Amino acid sequence: MHAYADRCVWDVLETRLADLRASGARSLRFLDAGCGPGTWLRRLVMRAHALGFTSITARGFDIAQAQIQRARLAARNLSGLPGVSLTFDVADLSDRLPEPDCSVDITLCLYSALSHLPIERLTDIATEIARVTSGHFITTVRPIGSTPTAFVDSVESVRRLKHDHIKDRCEIDLCDGRHMAFGFHLFTAVELRSHFAGNFEIEDLRGLDLFHSRFTPDSRWNPVLQADDSHFAHELERLEKAYAASAEFMDRATHLLLVARGRRTVTRLK
Repeated sequence: MHAYADRCVWDVLETRLADLRASGARSLRFLDAGCGPGTWLRRLVMRAHALGFTSITARGFDIAQAQIQRARLAARNLSGLPGVSLTFDVADLSDRLPEPDCSVDITLCLYSALSHLPIERLTDIATEIARVTSGHFITTVRPIGSTPTAFVDSVESVRRLKHDHIKDRCEIDLCDGRHMAFGFHLFTAVELRSHFAGNFEIEDLRGLDLFHSRFTPDSRWNPVLQADDSHFAHELERLEKAYAASAEFMDRATHLLLVARGRRTVTRLK
C-alpha cells in the first residue's frame, strides 16, 4: 500500500548517492537516527558499495533494544564487505550525538521518528543533527491530515484508536487485548520547515502519497482488475507530482518529506 512513498524516499537517497559519487567522492559516512530494524541503512550501504565507494562508515541507532537486535542480525553479512563499517547502537535521539562536527554525508530520520520526541525539544535536536551533518538530512513524518495508523500492526487489528492533538498522545487497543499509549506529534509542513530552516538549507518539502494508498485495491473487497491499469497509474503519478508541494494538499498526504542541506557553520549545543 505504501510502496509509492518508499519509492520516492529511495529516489531521493539514490540521487544523493549518485551525485556524491559523480563528484569524485570515494568515502562516505551515514547516520540513521531512529533506524528501527535498519532496513534503510542496509539499503544505502549496499547501494554505495555497488556505486564504487571504497570506504563506507554507517551507524544506526534506535531507543528500542529489540529493534537494534533485529538490525544487527539482518546486517551481519554486510560488515564483511571490504571498506564497510556498519554498526547499530541503542541510543536516544534527544542525547548529544557522538559524531564529530560536519562529519556525516547523509543523515536519515525516517518514518516519524521525530514525532515521538517532545515538540519543545525539536529545534535543539535539529541543531545537534545539523552540527554533525555536512551533507544532506532527510526526514519523513506524519502530517496532521494523514490517514490513521496502528504503527505495529494493521488498522484492521485495532479495536480502538485515539490521537489527542492537544497532548500529542496516541492510545491504541488492539483486538488481541494489547494496549499501547505513547507520545506522537502530527506535523504541518510549515511547522516542520520552521524547526529545521534555522540550521539547514531546505531543498525540498512535499507530501508523499496523497492518492496512491487511498486508491490501492483491497483484495478483501475489490475484484481483481482484468484490464491494463497503466493509464490509471500514470494519472495517479501525475496528480502526486502536481499537488505534492501544494499548501492545500501536502498536509493531507500520508507522509511529509523534508530534504535539507547542512550548513558548515552551526551553533553548537552547550
